[in-house]
Amino acid sequence: MSGDGREGGRRDDEVRGARRIPGPRGAVDDFDLETVERPVLPPPGGSAPDGSVPEQGVPEEGAAAPEVGAAADVPEPEEPYEPDEREEPEEPDRPEEPDEDGPVPEPPHAVTADATASASASAPVLSHRVLKALLGAWALSACSAEETAAVEDHLTVCAPCADEALRLRDAVGLLHTDGSLDLDPALRTRVLDGCLGRRPARVPIPEWATAYDAETARLDALLRDIGDSDWHAPVRLQWFEDERAVTRRTTVAGVIGHLMAVDGLLSAALGLEDPLAGTGTGAAAGTGALGTAEVNAGAEVPLSPTRRTETYWAATYPPATRAVREPWRALTHELIRTASLAGPNVAERSVSYGEFALPLQDALLDRAFECWVHGTDIAEAVDYPYKPPSAAHLHRMIDLAARMLPAALAGRRGAGLAGPARELVAPGAPGRSVHLEVEGHGGGDWYIALDSPAAVGSPDRAVAQVALDGVEFCQLVAGHISPVEAAAGQEGDREAIRDVLFASASLSRL
Repeated sequence: MSGDGREGGRRDDEVRGARRIPGPRGAVDDFDLETVERPVLPPPGGSAPDGSVPEQGVPEEGAAAPEVGAAADVPEPEEPYEPDEREEPEEPDRPEEPDEDGPVPEPPHAVTADATASASASAPVLSHRVLKALLGAWALSACSAEETAAVEDHLTVCAPCADEALRLRDAVGLLHTDGSLDLDPALRTRVLDGCLGRRPARVPIPEWATAYDAETARLDALLRDIGDSDWHAPVRLQWFEDERAVTRRTTVAGVIGHLMAVDGLLSAALGLEDPLAGTGTGAAAGTGALGTAEVNAGAEVPLSPTRRTETYWAATYPPATRAVREPWRALTHELIRTASLAGPNVAERSVSYGEFALPLQDALLDRAFECWVHGTDIAEAVDYPYKPPSAAHLHRMIDLAARMLPAALAGRRGAGLAGPARELVAPGAPGRSVHLEVEGHGGGDWYIALDSPAAVGSPDRAVAQVALDGVEFCQLVAGHISPVEAAAGQEGDREAIRDVLFASASLSRL
């Protein structure tokens, strides 16, 4: 470009859009850029050809051209700086100084940090309360993939939620219908204990009634699971009578009717309505069916369990069906509720079985034993798994049978079915005894007085020992196995052992 501003003597390396490579910075970094005179830009609409650097304004005629360096005392390099490709930048992370023509782009690491912060802000963060509320859905595998990952990450750092998750997963396993329904007999007791530990019952069930409560609940669970046709399945009841085994065939519904009829003995003792009231109205007493008046008089003259059962079976024609379950279950609930509200003195109230009587607390334990025995009979008839009672409840049942054995021995002796008494002792004094050792589930040691119901069994006066398994002893008391085949081990007086085993079987009845 000539001196008048037209193209002329400018060097090619300084024009025609050549990209200028900045030279090394000098002391200009220390200057105040506001004091530096800015170059004159081209008029609006004008642009440099081929994208070249815009030309500077032309000074007016007569005006002195500004000297190089007058605008800024920055010395121009003699030669343009060409960086060596082998050289590495001295400070790669140092941002460039702001340029007047536009903002300096941000370094790459700043963009990455913003993107990371944005991604973190978009990711959902669930609180402990929300994660705890999701545990149920997680146990059922109903959470989304993101929720499942969040819950499982939380379980690795929160012990209470991890314990709760394990309990929920175990509970979910019980919801599968294809699994075994053979639950632990103590499960109901543990659940109730846990609930009552958190919120005690306003009126608790007496300790002596818990076995009856548990066994009626277990039997009711069995009845809920069977089908309508199973209620007509044949059931063989058996007991020991007159030195021989006796059997009787009925149905599942007939067994429940039998339980309800005998439970009516406890209803009369507690002042409740007898379930047989109105049964066989108008029938003659001599035909085996009782009139209403005779049934209602049962509180004064209790009927034997066998006669009450025969009365119910004779009056229910056609045979009972599933409909018998509701009145039986309602009666069991009413007995437990009344016994719980009646106070502590009701435990000693006498319940007559016709030929003998028991305190209410022992009568409820006897009914719990019969619920288990007949529940096992029903389970075998319909091929249903059914376990023995819990160890604590089974121990009480065995204890009741052991306490009833001296009176049963005396009755058999009076009928000429047992050996004579060897010696007489004062009431409450120790006498000849048999050591009954019950092993396994619910077992223990009992000493059975031989010569008098008023005598006290004593280990010092033991003349024999017999060992049985806990469940086998209960089957012997129920009349389900022979006395000859029951004992696992015998030692001592053979006659005394035989008398105790046969007296145990004689406790059975329909």
